[in-house]
Amino acid sequence: MRIGKQDGAFTAIATSDADSITVRGHDLCSELIGKIDFTDYFWLLVTGKTPDDTQRLLTNACLVSIAEHGLVPSVQAARMTLAAGPEAWQGAMSAGLLGMGTVVAGSSEVAGRFLVDLVDESKESGRDIRDVARARLEELKANRRKVPGIGHPQHSAGDPRANVLLEIADQNGASGAYIDALRVVAEIAPGIMNRPLPINVSGAIPAVMLDAGWPIEAMKGIPLIARAAGLVAHLYEESQRSIGFIMSHKADEAIAYDGPQAGSAGPLGKPAS
Repeated sequence: MRIGKQDGAFTAIATSDADSITVRGHDLCSELIGKIDFTDYFWLLVTGKTPDDTQRLLTNACLVSIAEHGLVPSVQAARMTLAAGPEAWQGAMSAGLLGMGTVVAGSSEVAGRFLVDLVDESKESGRDIRDVARARLEELKANRRKVPGIGHPQHSAGDPRANVLLEIADQNGASGAYIDALRVVAEIAPGIMNRPLPINVSGAIPAVMLDAGWPIEAMKGIPLIARAAGLVAHLYEESQRSIGFIMSHKADEAIAYDGPQAGSAGPLGKPAS
């Protein structure tokens, strides 16, 4: 049974023959290997173009800002997977990357789409971005939802990573509609939500990357690539001095069982009395 689109079977990323490998119109061996750094290559692979100096600077800054984030759940999953299967680096890496959802790391994509919606609505309706943002924030409050890209449980006075990223964008003339929208949201939101809500790194990254010209559809790739580097560091350390089973044991100690006691559930297949 055929499912989905069946025509237009093409790719513009790469091809090869017996004598050469072509990536985005460039010969891999004579034009790319040893001639281009990884961030440039990342842009080329995704967009078909190499970044300019400012795009390269901003991308590197964003990648560095979130490559390492301590023993977050995705890192713990990766380290415990490697502890259980020391030969399975690919499985451990996968465990870590699969745990990067809308709460951890993937929140950059959520914030990015929120900013895109604000900017697009402002342009299409002709309304000031402040009016659009205020209406959206009121809607989020009414639905008891968090505001993407702002607020931090630890850095309540301001996320230092976000501050640096936005400063770099300002200094290099790269701040545009998306950074402006983020700053408007951060200015208005505390009064609507009645609590401090500074810009966090998950808001700064998409704002900076969108203003740099990075596509929103590939935004999740930024934290994924960055955190992959951090996972390699954690897995290498795990292979040298393992803490995977220590974390597992500490979880057993920290989490109390509150289910039925043995023998109290009644015979199997029959309801308990």
